[in-house]
Amino acid sequence: MMQRVSGSLWRFWFQPAPADRLAVLRVFIGGYALWYVYTRWNLICDLAHKSDKLWKPVGLFRILGDPIDPVAVDWMVAATLITGVMFVLGWMYRYSGPAFALLLYATLCFRNSWSMIYHMHNLLVVHVLVLGFVRAADDFSLDAWLRRRRGLPAASPPPAPWEYGWPIKLICALTAIGYFLAGVAKIMGPSGIMWASGEVMRDQIAVDTIRKEVLEGGGMDAAFVLYDQVWLFTVMGVLTLVIELGAPLFLFGRRASRLWALATLGMHWGIYFIMGIKFRYQLSGILFLSFFHVEWIHDWCRATIRQVSSAFGFWGDGRSPVESQQEDELGSQGALEAAPHAT
Repeated sequence: MMQRVSGSLWRFWFQPAPADRLAVLRVFIGGYALWYVYTRWNLICDLAHKSDKLWKPVGLFRILGDPIDPVAVDWMVAATLITGVMFVLGWMYRYSGPAFALLLYATLCFRNSWSMIYHMHNLLVVHVLVLGFVRAADDFSLDAWLRRRRGLPAASPPPAPWEYGWPIKLICALTAIGYFLAGVAKIMGPSGIMWASGEVMRDQIAVDTIRKEVLEGGGMDAAFVLYDQVWLFTVMGVLTLVIELGAPLFLFGRRASRLWALATLGMHWGIYFIMGIKFRYQLSGILFLSFFHVEWIHDWCRATIRQVSSAFGFWGDGRSPVESQQEDELGSQGALEAAPHAT
């Protein structure tokens, strides 16, 4: 019995995966995080000049207590951007991976320590923290390219396929836990399980719409059109709780987890069209990439580069197109042969 349970847990957590699947997640998740910090560079730095009365430290800054010096904030954000570029490129990843993960955590803790907490990017920080401390740059990276240029294997020492699989599974699990906690917060509120009733959800949307009408120049048209459709709000409330409270259960099936990811993506787009709330990381779909086999993106990029560079008769890593194709085929065959042993 115990062997069966342990075997099931092993197969669940340590499913083999190719290196480029994890690498694609690094590029997209890291790229979004880099874009987010870059587009808010001035905003984050300007916060250091605000009144201390607005300072309510969270996370790391609870330990520090008082706001840090504005010059230190400038250096923190700059370091986050520099290591973020290295993270996305997969350059010196042994150092840049952990550095960017920790700096992003510190930067967003600072961002959330001024009067308002933005929960929407909690999962982004968690995802980057996972990627920053695993072998997410063994492929589709500058490190791998440089190693090939020197005639070395892309990853050293060569890992087992499950070493790329468990970080992806962990990202999926942390995503599901995040949504589960959101569902728990709803039913633990004043309305309890009645949060799913149409009237409670409609009232929340109505209050949000009125606030936007008064303070932001107007609410979403869909909120006015749907206001009298209580049954529709009931359906949406029930589905929301199923998606959030049931999130961990959907992890135990590949098709079920993908269906959950698509349903959750649809939920966020529904929130946007009705309430105008932009959960950008969620709306982009990048948050849910870990539930899918995304290595085709790397294959597409490689094929595109191959087509463009074939006219020159060589690759950027010094291999001819024929040599590159043979090496790719041998690598794929080796991964397939190793996969059964990993399970």
